[in-house]
Amino acid sequence: MYFSKGDATYWYEIHGKGIPVVMLHGFTGSTATWRPFVEEWVKIGYQVITIDLPGHGKTDTGSPRSMENCCADLYALFQSLELEPFHLLGYSMGGRTALSYAMFYPETVRSLMLESTSPGLAGEEERKVRKENDEMLARKIVREGVSSFVDIWQDLPLFSSQKSLSEEKQEMIRSERLSQSAEGLAESLLSMGTGSQPSWWDQLGNLEKPVLLIVGELDQKFVEINKKMQKQLKSGNMIVCEHAGHAVHVEKPESFDRIVTEFMEIHN
Repeated sequence: MYFSKGDATYWYEIHGKGIPVVMLHGFTGSTATWRPFVEEWVKIGYQVITIDLPGHGKTDTGSPRSMENCCADLYALFQSLELEPFHLLGYSMGGRTALSYAMFYPETVRSLMLESTSPGLAGEEERKVRKENDEMLARKIVREGVSSFVDIWQDLPLFSSQKSLSEEKQEMIRSERLSQSAEGLAESLLSMGTGSQPSWWDQLGNLEKPVLLIVGELDQKFVEINKKMQKQLKSGNMIVCEHAGHAVHVEKPESFDRIVTEFMEIHN
């Protein structure tokens, strides 16, 4: 289904009835990211809402969406659906979006689940360098096309643990990445990249909602980031998933399913 806000049209899907859980995909992803979990979660009494974020899937934004703009659009969508407070789950870029949303609109959130997520970059110089790098990458994507970019992206050390997945699963991931547009990915990097978004490091302690941090043990960078996050959160629980890298939901789906559903059950 489509939801329009200003010059943007967001694609979203609703499955089942019950306590709502909203799921936000990562960079180069889409609603398809979460399909392996939707049917099972509907069976146990959840209403699952998945959304294509700006620059991805079927969502089309006429003008660039900053992180704050995107969260305002999501708030309008959830208000139009008359959602009761919901569980909010995000992966990587979607995790940064979920955290930002919970900071802007905490009253609408029941619990927050962040997979391989950072709160942004603390230092101004760090943000400046990252923004410059994202700008260069955005130009490269537009210049050389999505296929060339995906070849480089899937070979990043961040995703090295995915090389051990079955060929079928690797091809599924690649197909989802290739389904994106060069312009959309470039826009996402420029408007909602880590260097462009607000840094939430100094405000993590203000978050009153229960937070679950999920990381893979092979993703040491994010293990360290999440350890620091947990220390600042009032109600933060961190789970390190064995034998998994950045995309725990892809590499260890059974463990991810159990971790998330057990957490939601506690906070229903």
